[in-house]
Amino acid sequence: MRAVELFAGAGGLGVGVSRAGFAPVAVLERDRYCCDTIRENRDRGLDPLVHWPLVQGDVRDFGFESLGGGMDLVSGGPPCQPFSLGGKHRGRLDGRDMFPQAIRAVRELRPRAFLFENVKGLTRRAFANYFEYIRLQLAYPECVRRADEGWGDHLARLERRHARGPADDLAYRVVARVLNAADFGVPQRRERVFIVGFRADLGVEWTFPRPTHSRRALLWSQWRSGEYWESHGLPRPGRAPDGRLADAVERLRTKPPAAPWRTVRDALSGLPDPEWEPEAASRHRNHRFQPGARSYPGHTGSPHDEPAKTLKAGDHGVPGGENMLRRPDGAVRYFSVRESARLQTFPDGFLFHGSWTETMRQLGNAVPVALAEVVAASIRERLEECRGNGR
Repeated sequence: MRAVELFAGAGGLGVGVSRAGFAPVAVLERDRYCCDTIRENRDRGLDPLVHWPLVQGDVRDFGFESLGGGMDLVSGGPPCQPFSLGGKHRGRLDGRDMFPQAIRAVRELRPRAFLFENVKGLTRRAFANYFEYIRLQLAYPECVRRADEGWGDHLARLERRHARGPADDLAYRVVARVLNAADFGVPQRRERVFIVGFRADLGVEWTFPRPTHSRRALLWSQWRSGEYWESHGLPRPGRAPDGRLADAVERLRTKPPAAPWRTVRDALSGLPDPEWEPEAASRHRNHRFQPGARSYPGHTGSPHDEPAKTLKAGDHGVPGGENMLRRPDGAVRYFSVRESARLQTFPDGFLFHGSWTETMRQLGNAVPVALAEVVAASIRERLEECRGNGR
């Protein structure tokens, strides 16, 4: 199935989409370090990047008509800084807001479906009207804002178009939901909003995939069955959990049906510790000790036996904050690039270009590969059903 990837970054969303069976006819990214990362992996023959037609440049200068018709999917993660808690919260006033370009791509390519990802902050109350504005523009991409029209007036016109119901213009059935990556087998508690649309003429009814993993199942495997500790060759902790964790364990009466959340220990299994085993760690690419980590209020690192906290991009200097491992004695160290890549479910053969700060920025901005694949595979399944039914 033919696809276009916008705002590709280091490729997390794109790798997941490609693994789900979509073949990109263009992969667009402007950042030179991200492009270097994609190019190196492509040139090394790493699947699926080996087949990626990378276009380095500003999406605002790209003419989508050059790609032809018959597009199945447009996907991408428009820059999130306008809506992130770490950004300046300027939303539509921020020049980095690229949703207008995502909407233009949908309007000009008329794909059968689209998939966009952004930070959970986009759903905050402060952005509620603008989020609805984005959703309605994606639902009716040919209802374009006029040169003399404010965005509020445009929103009102979109609402009137929506109230009219079915018509002959290009329209999409749009759904959005905040997903926690940990609920889909990613060893990281990372909440992001996903926006998915199917072209209305396809008549698709679709909902987001059900979670496959749960915190309750992790607690069961740790504190009821002990399977978690056995799988890592560790003795079961002698002391039972306390506080709210003890209450949560006490409420577990039967084994939960989902798989356990994956933890930092699960993700880093088989990797030598770059601080304690530097020689062994040096045999793994992108895996060296980075000094200087420190813990402070609100940035205390991730313990071994829980999913990692959300990896962040470091827009205010050295990324670190919570991009750290917290040892049982309370000491902290930064995750290496390779460890961070595992927490984002990139394959071990995937290499990153740039300084440590730059590569951590790429990883902090990425969509976990495994989560992208789950959502994209569900979209492809529905599109294949449509194709089988002649739609």
